[in-house]
Amino acid sequence: MSKPYFLLATGSFAPAYLYNNLVEQVKARGYDMKTIQLASVGLGPGQGRDTPPATMYDDAALIAQEAEALADEGREIILVAHSYGGMPATESTEGLSVQEWQKAGKKGGIVRLAYKTVAVATPGHSTAEALPAPPADQPPKLVPDEKGWLHFTDVEHSAAACFSDMPTKEERMYYQEQFALHSAVSFANPLTHAGYKDVPVSYLVCEDDLVIPVDWQRKEIEMLEAETGSKVDVTSIKAGHCPTIMHPDKVVDWFVHVATQ
Repeated sequence: MSKPYFLLATGSFAPAYLYNNLVEQVKARGYDMKTIQLASVGLGPGQGRDTPPATMYDDAALIAQEAEALADEGREIILVAHSYGGMPATESTEGLSVQEWQKAGKKGGIVRLAYKTVAVATPGHSTAEALPAPPADQPPKLVPDEKGWLHFTDVEHSAAACFSDMPTKEERMYYQEQFALHSAVSFANPLTHAGYKDVPVSYLVCEDDLVIPVDWQRKEIEMLEAETGSKVDVTSIKAGHCPTIMHPDKVVDWFVHVATQ
């Protein structure tokens, strides 16, 4: 039997290339992997400033298209999601689980959802609702422009939160500057499909995350277990919100663990 294929949905603002080091190390361990460039991230090819920003459903359709193409080849897919990617990944699985493909007499399909410190919710709730609310006495850290693209109001604060593992401000700012714009509407689109009910779930808890705190992550795990009636396969590591940069070995070890479940 061939090894599963890892398909990764990125976090908000994050171009796919920010995960290149992870892809290289996963492939070095003998697995195939691809990171999806989400439609909601930045201004894609052919888009102008007047192009309406993509929705979360556009992202989900893109993920589903990639997963279906792999399933058509008979590949079993582990759908990995990071941060915002948890919502469109969850939305995307309808009709693509390995069980559904087996019923149709076909090989392949999604065998597992692997959440890496994500935004995930029950149907009817959006990404904005799936993330911790900012303090009421502080100005918003994200604001949309007149075209519907989100911008950071305090890039140093964002860098310190997203890349807290980095030892210096200069290194944190370097990665912060790699971020693109992100679609505002994608944060407002409510989930319609609870994909975590389609396949088993693994979750990588990042204990030092300053964007999605560890207590929030554990509440998500409790929600997933309540909604599915099944235990979530949980792994915890000492890492911040973007562990693929400073702790890629820990993330790759988690990938290999998930592949054996």
